[in-house]
Amino acid sequence: MCSIFQITCDGALFNRCLDCFLGKAAYIRNLQDNLVALETELGRLIAAKNDVMMRVVNAERQQMRRLDGVQVWVSRVDSVKTGADELITDGSEEIGKLCVGGYCSKNCRSSYKFGKQVARKLRHVETLIAEGVFEAVATEVVPERAPEPVADKRPIEPTIVGLQSQLEQVWRCLAEESAGIIGLYGMGGVGKTTLLTRINNKFLENQNNFDCVIWVVVSKELRLEKIQEDIGKKIGLFDDSWKNKSFEEKAVDILRRLGEKRFVLLLDDIWERVDLTEVGVPLPSPQNTTSKVVFTTRFIDVCGSME
Repeated sequence: MCSIFQITCDGALFNRCLDCFLGKAAYIRNLQDNLVALETELGRLIAAKNDVMMRVVNAERQQMRRLDGVQVWVSRVDSVKTGADELITDGSEEIGKLCVGGYCSKNCRSSYKFGKQVARKLRHVETLIAEGVFEAVATEVVPERAPEPVADKRPIEPTIVGLQSQLEQVWRCLAEESAGIIGLYGMGGVGKTTLLTRINNKFLENQNNFDCVIWVVVSKELRLEKIQEDIGKKIGLFDDSWKNKSFEEKAVDILRRLGEKRFVLLLDDIWERVDLTEVGVPLPSPQNTTSKVVFTTRFIDVCGSME
């Protein structure tokens, strides 16, 4: 006795299977045309890249910098070209496997896989061609602003005998945490200002971990407002709005700004005690060992009053 089984197929399922088969078959059927199109479009892409690079070279000759988006696109073009060249080279072998007028293959699996790669690469090339239209390929280079020097170089007189050893001694003190305020005492004409100037200029060679060196000439007529003005100019506070502030407001600004820095304040030619706290200068102390004050004076009692 023989049993007979009827196998039925749902119409929708059949259509999906047919679409799938025809879709895969299209990679084989269109392989030859897609290879020709790939070679043609790749040529267009390379021409577009060459045009872009010519613009880039001309821009770079004018000290401009190529845009990041352009560089990324060029790199993608180079990568795609490598893959496309390989497919075009292998294409003749794959085309040799086709039969039935190009509608079938002696190795369907191989031809389907290769045809799919060609179709994808063709779409990729076409996308890059569309993306390779740039209004600008480079931008102006904004030169980096040179950092502000720690100190402003000052003209210096010929070296006085014995000044080098004194310079080295003061420089060692500046490196010691315990030395916060340093006084240089002597009668007029012995070289105090010259020594202070050499200290100032030495910071141009060796910053010694300081952020800024501030030079202020005090002289006989003490004016705290003038000291504030000189400090404000050096630390970037001095402008029209700052000039209109009160003495107390300026002191607050100076205190806040100098509190963020390791600074050296050089005061030349002090004739009497200068209340730096009133000016807004945070005084060196056991709690503030990052900043220094160096001054010159003709009077030894001024040295004691500045401690």
